[in-house]
Amino acid sequence: MAFVVAVVGATGAVGREMVRTLEQRRFPVKKLVLLASKRSAGQTTTFNGKTVTIEELTPASFAGVDIALFSAGGSVSKEYAPIAAAAGATVIDNSSAWRMDPDVPLVVPEVNMEHAANRPKGIIANPNCSTIQMVVALKPLHDAARIKHIVVSTYQATSGKGHAAVTELEEQSRAQLAGKDYPAKVFPSPIAFNVVCDWKAGEMDYSEEEWKMVHETRKILGDQSILVSPTTVRVPVVNGHSEAVYVSFHRPLHAAEAKELLRTAEGVELTEGPYAPGKHPQPIDAAGKDAVYVGRVRDDIGVPGTIHLFVVADNLRKGAALNAVQIAERL
Repeated sequence: MAFVVAVVGATGAVGREMVRTLEQRRFPVKKLVLLASKRSAGQTTTFNGKTVTIEELTPASFAGVDIALFSAGGSVSKEYAPIAAAAGATVIDNSSAWRMDPDVPLVVPEVNMEHAANRPKGIIANPNCSTIQMVVALKPLHDAARIKHIVVSTYQATSGKGHAAVTELEEQSRAQLAGKDYPAKVFPSPIAFNVVCDWKAGEMDYSEEEWKMVHETRKILGDQSILVSPTTVRVPVVNGHSEAVYVSFHRPLHAAEAKELLRTAEGVELTEGPYAPGKHPQPIDAAGKDAVYVGRVRDDIGVPGTIHLFVVADNLRKGAALNAVQIAERL
């Protein structure tokens, strides 16, 4: 069985990655419909050796579409996702527009794919990239000992903000090395050789990105009692998010048991062995890969029965495009 698949936002970083992922995983595509804004219409790309022309997104774009993968921003998803669903498509949306809607499942296939079966609006939401990789790593631990509290600090790549952000990092780095000024345009402060808290303000002096990790983690794991204490930071890395995660549980869980659970966890690649410089998961090694890499699993020094992990994944793949395609594969 093959499907008519639409990619909305096909010229963006995640949209392009969605097309590559569909091709690489040999998703059964009968016809690929690539949709973008009017200014991008007419551009072409290749898929399975054939040229595909990008079309302008309109309300009529979804006739005959079976699956619509959205990655064009929240306002576009708010307007067009219901139109696509009404036309008969199953919508998998990568924006934040629908994630906390009680009638829209928020899905990570390795964690809660069963939630996708109940989608009254015909829409399934893709979580935030930083949340996805964290819950893939934590799901087997939560099943074993039930999470009480997560403290997470992120080191997020510039590609999470789009192609223009990556360009700014590269050009700003060249300028600084040449002793020239390059004012920040995409970021609120210089990103080259710097780290930046780079999201809109939310409640209680937390950023919107930090609140996403709180609410989305609880919804995905189905436990509103989980405490999440996040700090999200942008770092001068092109691709691949990293996270330092501290977790406490309702019963003591030690590193040895956590490693045993993670060795066979779906979607996880575990790095073991004693601490050694450079022998931990790194974003440069995760780029272009599907797995969530987990390492530095260790007992907390001060609080027995709690653990630390270091979690790394390609934010454009597992953090976005791959997660959406995996959902489509399992429907």
